[in-house]
Amino acid sequence: MDSLKDFFELELLKVNDWTLTVANLLWVVLVILVAILMRWLFKKYLRRLEKLDRLDRGKSYAIYSIGTYIIFIIAIISSIDSLGFNVTVLLASSSGVLIGLGLGLQDLFRDMIAGFIILFERTVTAGDIVEVNGTIGQVKDVGLRTTTLLTREQIILIVPNVKLTTDNVINWSQNNHVTRFSIPVGVAYGSDTKLVEKLLMEVAENHPDVLKAPKPMVFFKDFGESSLDFHLYFFSRNLFQIEKTKSEMRYEIDQKFRDNKVSIPFPQRDLWFRNAPNTEPEE
Repeated sequence: MDSLKDFFELELLKVNDWTLTVANLLWVVLVILVAILMRWLFKKYLRRLEKLDRLDRGKSYAIYSIGTYIIFIIAIISSIDSLGFNVTVLLASSSGVLIGLGLGLQDLFRDMIAGFIILFERTVTAGDIVEVNGTIGQVKDVGLRTTTLLTREQIILIVPNVKLTTDNVINWSQNNHVTRFSIPVGVAYGSDTKLVEKLLMEVAENHPDVLKAPKPMVFFKDFGESSLDFHLYFFSRNLFQIEKTKSEMRYEIDQKFRDNKVSIPFPQRDLWFRNAPNTEPEE
């Protein structure tokens, strides 16, 4: 027993009045291992709730992220304390340094606070389709400081969390993953408007990405300067690749209009030239 006690009290490092022993080092390792184990068990518990449909994926991700931060903050404080440092005294003695760091890292702290707000409120969660400053992307990860988006161009975009809480952000996934979209179409004056409505409805009803309910609709919007203006409205769950869907529908609309002799006009301008007065001096 004495030899085991001597082993634990063996000094590995000594600086002034501070000493690092084997017991201190083993305790730090134990704390880290316990923290990793707790995180794994916590994740497994949340996955089980997801499979039982008692917790949705977005909420599970938010709870897991917050729980992970709490577990490791406790582990870090416990490790520091086990090494012989008084956390309270350490914070008090370094208050001046912390104030300086706080002033220099204001943006970092704002992003971290915004991260906690996002995780608690769940306004944005992993898997959501969002639009930030005109850029549309799928949320891959909501971190403590930044959120990672995958854009339609397959580019990873890193967005500071504060932008998601202060800027206007459109979350396309909030409405049960079903959103209404529209395709504006102009046809030449004199076209059969009922035929135009019929062709547009056929395009919408035959496309696999367009939902049958709610049904697509065609609105005769206005008499334009050089065209009769229609809007084809439809609902879809294909939020992330909706531009591809709309492109395919435009191809089909163009083909149907060609087959049925429906003309899509182009803007026309009439230019009138006036004879300039003769300003040459008479001889």
